[in-house]
Amino acid sequence: MLHGRLLGGLAAQAIEQHHAAPGLRFARLTVDLFRNSPMSPVTVETTLVRDGRRIRVADATISTEQGVIARAGAVLLRQGEQPGGEQAIVTPAWDEPPPVGPPVEGGGGWTPPFDLWRVPGRGAPGPGRVWLRERHPLVDDEPVTPFVRAALAADFASPLSNAGLDGLRFINADYTLTLARLPESDLVGIEATGHLSTGGVATGQVTLHDPAGPLGFCLVTAVANPAPMGRG
Repeated sequence: MLHGRLLGGLAAQAIEQHHAAPGLRFARLTVDLFRNSPMSPVTVETTLVRDGRRIRVADATISTEQGVIARAGAVLLRQGEQPGGEQAIVTPAWDEPPPVGPPVEGGGGWTPPFDLWRVPGRGAPGPGRVWLRERHPLVDDEPVTPFVRAALAADFASPLSNAGLDGLRFINADYTLTLARLPESDLVGIEATGHLSTGGVATGQVTLHDPAGPLGFCLVTAVANPAPMGRG
């Protein structure tokens, strides 16, 4: 079936192509992934919901021959002068340098369709940090823009924040990407910064970085995915 990251990336690309404008910055993208899609043609349709002086809101629906399989909503905000003074809370810059050496080849029968470097978590088990880099265009002959690159990377928030010591037991139903700025590099770093779950329902969060520093956050919700037969 089609991976959810592709659906989010297609929604981001369509919204950007039809609703981006000079002076407006993509500040939020929410992607609802409520139906699995087979490997079949996908149609993305967008709608302008609100067009104000400082805010623009656009939606997208993603469909196959099954009907609507996902939807997305984006918020664009007008850029302006940065307020003076110091913030009470500031997300620190990531202390992980850009990766050196070849990306991982995968594991457990899965080979990522993008370049992936795992960085051991600080004070926590598992790969709490990763670097990602797209190696393929999302649509033939069309460049992957910084906004689409961020949307594709954001889907990795779920496996990074929801993984357990014995593997990934949750599958995400959505993700919400919030951005203070767009990535300035083809490398996007993701750091798991939280996980909560009870009764088979989970929420996880990550911080997104590039080599220049932190750029945004991603929050996901997920539902328990039973382990395959034969596993504990």
